[in-house]
Formats: sequence, C-alpha cells, structure tokens
Amino acid sequence: MKKVIIILAVLLGSVSAKAQDLNTFFNKADAFFKENVANGKVAYATIKKDRTALDEVLKMAEGISVSKNDANNYQAFWINAYNLTVIKSIVDKYPTKSPLDHKGFFDGTKHSLAGKNITLNDIEHKLLRAQFKDARFHFVLVCGAVGCPPLINKAYLPSTLDAQLEKQTVLAFNGDYFIKVNAKKKRISGSKILEWYKEDFTMNGMTEIDFINKYRTEKVPAKSKLSYFEYNWNVNKQ
Repeated sequence: MKKVIIILAVLLGSVSAKAQDLNTFFNKADAFFKENVANGKVAYATIKKDRTALDEVLKMAEGISVSKNDANNYQAFWINAYNLTVIKSIVDKYPTKSPLDHKGFFDGTKHSLAGKNITLNDIEHKLLRAQFKDARFHFVLVCGAVGCPPLINKAYLPSTLDAQLEKQTVLAFNGDYFIKVNAKKKRISGSKILEWYKEDFTMNGMTEIDFINKYRTEKVPAKSKLSYFEYNWNVNKQ
C-alpha cells in the first residue's frame, strides 16, 4: 500500500510540475509579446540587440510536454511556439526583407520544441491543421510577413483560446487586410491564404463565401465572384 501511495505521489508531482512548466511558458510568452509586438508588427531590431527573453522562452519550450488529448493546452502551446519560432528565425537572419529570402525557412530548418525536432510547416500542417480541422488557425499562425493576419501582443492561452481564435477570424473578415469587398459588383478579392488552403474553408459542404459570411457582419452576396490578391511577403517589422 505504501508503494502505491509513493508511486501516486510521484506521478501527481510529475503532472503538477508539467502544468507549472506550461503555465510559466505561457506567462513568459505573454510578457514577450507584450514587450515586442505592437499593431501587428514585431520589434526585430530591438530583439536582435537583446534576445534574452526570446531565447529563454524557447529554451523552456524544448522541454514542454503537451498531448493533443488536452486540446486547449496543446493548441495554445503550438500556436505560441510557432509564432515565437518565426520571430527567432527572422531575428537570426535580421536585417532581412522577407522570410522567403532564406531557403528552408518554413520547410527545411528544424527546431527543438516539446521533445520534437520539427519544421515550422510541421507545426502548422501536421500538429495543428491535420489534427483539428479548424480553419481559424490561419488567423493566429503568423508567418513573419505583412501579408499574414496581424500578430497580437499577447499569448494565446488555453482558458481563452476559442474566444481568441474567434476574435482574430472575425477581425480578418470585417477588416480590409484579408478581404476587399465590392458589394455593388458582387466581387470579393481575398488573401492568397483562401486559395492556398481552400480545403480548410470549404469543409462540410461550405463554400468560401459561406465561410466569409459566417464571420462577417455585413454579409456578401452568395454569388459573389472571389479572386485573390498578391501576398505581401515583406517582413512584418516595426
């Protein structure tokens, strides 16, 4: 009986330690974003001069343990880890004009995160999109370019994740940076993200227009013609 109690105590202690580590990660990520992000733009030059906070939070991310069975913790961790790793990858090369100027930026360079050795594309496509089939990820994963939806100046947290995902998606479809609407001519031009990931926006029998109207306050005509404007790959610097 004593052995069982000891084993349970050890296991509970381990679970508690992991939860503490994850909470500390979220707190440090939140502080970093608050300090270095404003109006969707990142202070890369400032971070380059002193990258202590960035390196510290990413070092912590190496040893974090998350399970997709705990969806909110898992998703919040990987969204923040992606955004932080993009920033690190740009800072490593800074000054730079675009993430695309560096071969393998998204699909070649490996990063040590949560016990895995993975690329940025692995996080987006394998760990998030493939597992959860949620198109809202496209509005919170920020690729370091002006054409991306803007990076917020706070961390994505398990307790507020769904509301944050919803808010960023609503902002995208009601602003003018992700879609541009000409209601009279029934024409809409949208971000290339809508074209590149069409399958994400047309799940369960929806059309892209259906998806847009799901989040848009001023609905667009169902028969609107959708085209796509060029993606701005210039780095999202302050």
